[in-house]
Amino acid sequence: MPRPSGRELRVVAIGGGTGLSTLLKGLKKYVHPRNPGDFPRIAELCAVVTVTDDGGSSGRLRKEFNMLPPGDVRNCIVALSEDEALLSKVFQHRFEKGTGLEGHSFGNLFLAALTSVTGDFGEAVRASSEILATRGHIYPATIANIELEALMEDGSRVRGETKITASKGRIQELFLVPSNPQPLPETLAAIARADLITIGPGSLFTSLIPNLLVCGIAQAIRESTATKVYISNLMTQANESLGRTAADHIRALNDHAGFQIFDYALINQTPASRELKANYQLQGASQIEVDLEAIEQLGVSPVLGDHLSEDHVARHDAGRVARDLLELASQARSQESHVPR
Repeated sequence: MPRPSGRELRVVAIGGGTGLSTLLKGLKKYVHPRNPGDFPRIAELCAVVTVTDDGGSSGRLRKEFNMLPPGDVRNCIVALSEDEALLSKVFQHRFEKGTGLEGHSFGNLFLAALTSVTGDFGEAVRASSEILATRGHIYPATIANIELEALMEDGSRVRGETKITASKGRIQELFLVPSNPQPLPETLAAIARADLITIGPGSLFTSLIPNLLVCGIAQAIRESTATKVYISNLMTQANESLGRTAADHIRALNDHAGFQIFDYALINQTPASRELKANYQLQGASQIEVDLEAIEQLGVSPVLGDHLSEDHVARHDAGRVARDLLELASQARSQESHVPR
């Protein structure tokens, strides 16, 4: 398939949790933009979402209906929605009371109903995306019913995402149970034709690495000619990344993939305020150490930017991150086109 012409890019964003949905909010503004100008545009945007959550509303639906957890997928559908007003709010509405309803979000129940009607979670996601008129495609990393299992540094094993997140031990290696689940063919096709592939931000072991363990996804990334970018987290996270530097995150992703993945790492250089640091210190967390020399030794080029947005918690500024990503990918394509053949 030919590449988009001019300043258009095909983008695949891989991850889960709030990190992926935040990134998608920034990227979607460049899909068929109302005022395109001269900035790179996104011809195709695809999100690949981890499906290992076993807690909260998603976990309950997973157990009761033997379906994939809808929560992260729901957040991505809303993030890419054309309508950020009423319909998106309804999809995100969480019931505060009602026997059997309390704690569930409407969007999760809607996806559960569509899965029951169609018999296929992937089809339910596609139909929901059509209803909310999303500016992109959303693919679960796999439609197999999988669990996470972590090998801890003390040799013990912990099964299930919720238990892994709550564990006090340091994670050494992550596995999927059962192993080798198959991806959707659409996911591999999107990766193959991408100009830009991003992984992150998000919880290292429960949002990012699980995608790389799905059979074929890591290899497809390796074989893709796209610019591959890791988007570094802002803060450490209990159990998942305490004591891990930005380079450690990249190293863990490479180790689980089995080879080097990234060309670039997008790194925040904005220091957190004293108040925000104090709030995170109460949880034993802090800003992630940016060890630029170690990142470069991994064969990854760090790209610094002002990406921190503070609102009681640390969040990536979706607009600035999206703009930096598209500029980076556009420059990489331009340099590639000028290489003598």
